[in-house]
Amino acid sequence: MTTKTSKPIEGSFQLFEGDFTNAGKASTELRNVLKGLAVADDAVRRAGVAAFEAEMNVIIHGVAGTLHYAVSDGELNITITDMGPGIKDINLAMQEGYSTAPAWVRELGWGAGMGLPNIQKNSDKFKIDTVVGEGTTLQITIFI
Repeated sequence: MTTKTSKPIEGSFQLFEGDFTNAGKASTELRNVLKGLAVADDAVRRAGVAAFEAEMNVIIHGVAGTLHYAVSDGELNITITDMGPGIKDINLAMQEGYSTAPAWVRELGWGAGMGLPNIQKNSDKFKIDTVVGEGTTLQITIFI
C-alpha cells in the first residue's frame, strides 16, 4: 500500500541515556502506527529495524534525544537527534562490527557495531550529521 495523506501523521518520543527499561518502546509504537495505516509488512519491518537501532544508539551513547516521525505522501520520514558525544569518524562508524559502546553495554548484549549499518540498509534515504561534542542527527526515509 502507498499511503498518501494531505496532512502528515506525526509523532515523537523522548529518549534518555541508559534507559534500557524503555528501550524499544518508540520503535514498537511507530510500528503499531504503521500497521494501523495498513502499510506493507516489509516497510513496517524496515522502519522498525531502523528506528530501533537509532533508538538504541541514543540510549547507549547520548545524554538525551528525540525520535520524530512523519508519514506523508507515500513515505515515512524519521529524524533522530541526540545530545551526545558526536561521531569522530563516520566512515569508521559505518563499518559493520565497529563499536564505540562501553564494555558494560556490550556485556548486556548491545553495542555490536551494527546500528548505523543496519539503519542504512533498511532506509531508502539516509543522512547523518554529527558534531563532535554536541550530538548527532539521523534522517531516515522509507518509501511506503
